[in-house]
Amino acid sequence: MPSVVFLRAVNVGGANRCQPALIAKQLAKYDIVNIGAVGTFVVGANVNESILRAAIARKLPFKCDIMICPARDIIKLTSKDPFGGQPSGPNITRFVSVAAKPLRTRVRSGSHQTSDLKSAKGRIRRGEPQTSQLPPLPLSLPSDEAWLLKIIAIQSRFVLGLYRREMKAISYLGKIEKLLGVPVTTRNWNTIEKVGKILRAE
Repeated sequence: MPSVVFLRAVNVGGANRCQPALIAKQLAKYDIVNIGAVGTFVVGANVNESILRAAIARKLPFKCDIMICPARDIIKLTSKDPFGGQPSGPNITRFVSVAAKPLRTRVRSGSHQTSDLKSAKGRIRRGEPQTSQLPPLPLSLPSDEAWLLKIIAIQSRFVLGLYRREMKAISYLGKIEKLLGVPVTTRNWNTIEKVGKILRAE
């Protein structure tokens, strides 16, 4: 079955430099299509995940987390608009963070939910990692009234959210890993939609 590969922290801020397009050419036997410059690949060949992971790792001059998702998961994610009803505009970016493993959220309500959200926000401000199940969603940071980053849903290993195009918002984006307790790599929703279109065309 086809799959999608996401490399973490590649070609960001001058660190972990590589050429994803060249990697795709070097691994042409796996029918790889490169998307963008930060390490997003659509793999058309039916190849074992461990074999694919090792092949890509050998082409990288540094170590990094490699997230591999079955094509069906991306197709399912992009089959609907998960951002319907959410704010939009030139100053808001819709994103998907891909986690290293599936995640679970708590479904609670009332005072319990309010308490959990306050606790999660406090941990983020203090830079503390998430040590238990994730808090209820949506989660707006730093506050519901003046949010810079908002996590609206978690679907298995996909974290969907929005952030404002402000410098402070980037710092909150970088804290998602601590909140989740696992490595993640983030892509613009437009990139995820492009990947979905390629997969549906195959």
